[in-house]
Amino acid sequence: MTAPERLNGGQALIKSLEMENVEVVFGYPGGAILPVYDPIIDAKLRHVLVRHEQGAGHMAEGYAHATGKPGVCMVTSGPAATNVVTPLADAMLDSVPMVCITGQVALAAIGTDAFQECDTTGITRSITKHNFLVTRAEDIPRVIRTAFHIATTGRPGPVLVDIPKDIVDANNPAAYFDWYWPEIEDLELPGYQPNVDPDPTAIADAVELMLAAERPVLYVGGGVLKARGAEVLLELAELTNIPVVTTLMARGAFPDSHELCLGMPGMHGNYTAITAIQQSDLLIAMGSRFDDRVTGKVGAFAPGAKVIHVDIDPAEQGKVRMPDVPIVGDCRLAMELMVEELKAKGAPESLADSSAWRQQVSGWQEKYPLTYEQSAPGELLKPQYVLERLRDLSPEDTIVASGVGQHQMWASQYWTFDHPYTWINSGGLGTMGFSIPAAIGAKAGMMDRTVWSVDGDGNFQMTAQELVTAAVEKIPIKVALMNNAYLGMVRQWQSLFYEERLSEVYLSHDMPDYVKWAEAMGCVAFRVEDPDEVDAVIQKANEINDRPVVIEFRCHSEENVYPMVPAGGSNDAVIVDPTQQPTLDAERAAKEASQ
Repeated sequence: MTAPERLNGGQALIKSLEMENVEVVFGYPGGAILPVYDPIIDAKLRHVLVRHEQGAGHMAEGYAHATGKPGVCMVTSGPAATNVVTPLADAMLDSVPMVCITGQVALAAIGTDAFQECDTTGITRSITKHNFLVTRAEDIPRVIRTAFHIATTGRPGPVLVDIPKDIVDANNPAAYFDWYWPEIEDLELPGYQPNVDPDPTAIADAVELMLAAERPVLYVGGGVLKARGAEVLLELAELTNIPVVTTLMARGAFPDSHELCLGMPGMHGNYTAITAIQQSDLLIAMGSRFDDRVTGKVGAFAPGAKVIHVDIDPAEQGKVRMPDVPIVGDCRLAMELMVEELKAKGAPESLADSSAWRQQVSGWQEKYPLTYEQSAPGELLKPQYVLERLRDLSPEDTIVASGVGQHQMWASQYWTFDHPYTWINSGGLGTMGFSIPAAIGAKAGMMDRTVWSVDGDGNFQMTAQELVTAAVEKIPIKVALMNNAYLGMVRQWQSLFYEERLSEVYLSHDMPDYVKWAEAMGCVAFRVEDPDEVDAVIQKANEINDRPVVIEFRCHSEENVYPMVPAGGSNDAVIVDPTQQPTLDAERAAKEASQ
């Protein structure tokens, strides 16, 4: 019988990651995690050296979004651990599978205010799905196995593993143990039992409501993508002829070019998606959590609709809106069962007549499409136009990673997402600076795909240093920098709701010089100010694949995102583009007069 391999904690940690088929680790070394960075030299996995620990976390998120595999980041203790708090909170809100490994001071020093000590597990308890403080080297394989299992099953999310320096130190005899690798069924997880299989009775009840509905809407959230359910969603929609809205986190889950796709609902969704939900008689919520940005004023949200709510997390049932049919389970499995039950009940022939509803929806699409006014000659660029040209000149399966703000909303509105897992953004937390590191993570996982980071000037200045990482590590992302010289969304709110009293939102078109900055970080850089130059520069950027590319698009400062639902207001009060608002106001006045 072969003697078991004897490893120290640091070696065991790296081997555990290899056993989990980890391909890339995004990280930054430091004192407490240093013993792990020695065996990483001989590891099969790739390590990407970031320029800030926050970047490591967002890269892990971007990798997870694009590939569906858990992203992994590794940093040291103290300030490094606190720097990954934002990505952990971001991943928690957006259900991103991620494992974060942090170094910790030696066991004997914990609680003594040692150099670079902080209570990492305490700080991150509320923003992780679970976290661990490992106290014995021999526990490392079991904990890593458990961390990946928790991060990727049920509702996905981030898991943190905090590891004291002495249990991974090759010079510490107590750090050595006989290697083993546990089976999933041998893990002790008494309180963790995700309910994956939907209740057949609830499915049958849901189908009865679907058969009877005359104004149904499929309200699709990011949970459908997490469940890898895009294909069966298409089958369900086509079988029932029910129109589909895709939330900010679900863009691409249903093809935008499909005739049943209504696009994005919510605060900056399009008029048709918002109004269809409001006037529906049945909302089929798939992996969506009734976020406040979608519902607006909760009491006024879809007032006449019955609700079927499918979600793998039982805590979401009734949290915001009480469902008529709650279904706890995997979205993909639920939709598969719905398709079977519908066919058994004679669908599509047995469905209620919804032709008038589809005609109504089509009328809204024709009357209130997304629109903007193109720049006059000599004026700066309209960001909507830039995004349309980026969309049309890039490969169909291009991955788009967005920052947060106006450019995020325009990207979601104007890009055509016909493929799942091609839209990456910070939805729940709204993290500025997310785009560039997330794009790097996505590209690291999908090197054969074109990856565009759509960023704003405010966002860019938060995490642009990661372009050094992209250049050095040869991860050639492309960045479309929408420079409007303002914190655009804040300026829009101050203009609309604070009597145009603009406070601390001006940045400048010229400071810094983004082209020189990008070039200093190893990128090819361009500046575009004229609409006639847009196409040629985008085409040139798409042809460069040996280094990162940054295009600074100088954009209109005063452009606003429409439609818009005022914060806390009813979706019925949606504001459309100023060119369309008089028509909408007249319709509303006529409706009130007739009541």
